[in-house]
This record gives sequence, structure tokens and C-alpha cells, in this order.
Amino acid sequence: MLFTILDDLIYYQIIHFRKRFSNKELLLFKYFHERTKVYPHNVIIIGKFVFFFVRNEYYFKANKSLKYIRRQFQDKKLIIIRAENTLIKLLIGFFPDLYIHNIAIEMNVFTGKKYIVVGVLSYEERAIAIGCNGDYIKAVNRLLENFVIFENNGTPIKIVCKVVSL
Repeated sequence: MLFTILDDLIYYQIIHFRKRFSNKELLLFKYFHERTKVYPHNVIIIGKFVFFFVRNEYYFKANKSLKYIRRQFQDKKLIIIRAENTLIKLLIGFFPDLYIHNIAIEMNVFTGKKYIVVGVLSYEERAIAIGCNGDYIKAVNRLLENFVIFENNGTPIKIVCKVVSL
């Protein structure tokens, strides 16, 4: 996997999260802290997905209580993600259960838009990455569009998952 200098600038740019909380997010913030004894860095609700961003050093401590919290909220899909400050680490954090073979930037020749391709080795892993009816990958794309502030505004923020060969 070859990186160009421009790709490195995109992958390793600094990102920040918008810190606006709705009432539901504040309640989940408090609930999460009571159950895990970890303060989440951010809580974002997108459809049926609830993303809890925690600092890297508290990730495993928070992850121990995830099964119990998921039982309490059976209608929601709860995900704990490491709060990272670079795009490449955040992308890997969105797919913790997968073997990601490569991450590349591709351009659509018809529209000229760039997008980030997460390459996996099998269709089963791709199905896990995109979720049922593509719900998970759509939620991740919406999260990146609406809640992540990029240092460089020209960053491609649409993620696509493809099966790649060795």
C-alpha cells in the first residue's frame, strides 16, 4: 500500500468533535458515567446508533460494561469508540472488529469527488462493516459530515467499504 504525500496530509490531519449535546445525549452521558465510572469524551446519537467516544486509556475499562448497557437499551445500537485526534486512527476505531487490509483515497472519474475506501478481504467482513441495509456506514458518514471538524476543509469525508484482493 503506497501513500502519497497528499494522502498522508489527509490521513494524519488533526480533527476535533463538535461539543453540542441534546438532552438525550446529556442523559446518556450521565448514565454511561454511572455504569462505567468513565467520563465519555463525547456522546453522539444518529438514528438508532449511539456513539460513546472515550479517551484511549479508558477504552478497555468502559468496554467491560458494554454488554450490560446494551441490555438496558435494546432498541439502540451502542458503540464505544476511542476518541482520536487524527483521521486515520478514528477510521480504524469505527471498525474495531474487522481486519482492515488497507485504507485508500479514490476519486470518482465521473463526478470528481474523492472518497475514502476501507478495504476488507471478504464479503462477510464487508457486511459487518456496512451493517444491515448499510445503516452503520451511513451513520458513520453522517457523523463525519455533521460532528467532526477537519483542519483542512477539502477532506473527502465519505467512506466506502470494498472487498479487495491480496
